[in-house]
Amino acid sequence: MRELDQEKAIHLLNTIMEFELAGVVRYTHYSLMVTGPNRIPIVTFFKLQATESLTHAQQVGEILTGLEGHPTLRVAPIEETYKHAVKDILEETLHHEKKALLLYKELLDVVENASVYLEEFVRTMIGTEEMHTIEIKKMLRDFS
Repeated sequence: MRELDQEKAIHLLNTIMEFELAGVVRYTHYSLMVTGPNRIPIVTFFKLQATESLTHAQQVGEILTGLEGHPTLRVAPIEETYKHAVKDILEETLHHEKKALLLYKELLDVVENASVYLEEFVRTMIGTEEMHTIEIKKMLRDFS
């Protein structure tokens, strides 16, 4: 195994934490903005996404502090498009999930063959993010 580049890992973990915290805000906002006949299941979906983003941020923060890093107090920038049709919200969600997937893959490059625990954690997170993108794409099919 190679040695873990702790500085790089800490930097990426902080970036991911900022992004996951932005997800909490984003998904909470979306849950408040959904209207229409399918509102209740979509609101439930977004509330679950917000909760999951917070859990991910907390997990990442625990690992970060375990590596002797200092967790950020920042939240990644969140663009407000003022488009609140369900299709628009789902497309923005898909974009957000794809970005999260890229961040976790970038972290995998840093931890792979350097830490079994971190590698397994990141692979699990990648799997989770991939499932989210699949679910969102399926939800978007009705709008094509």
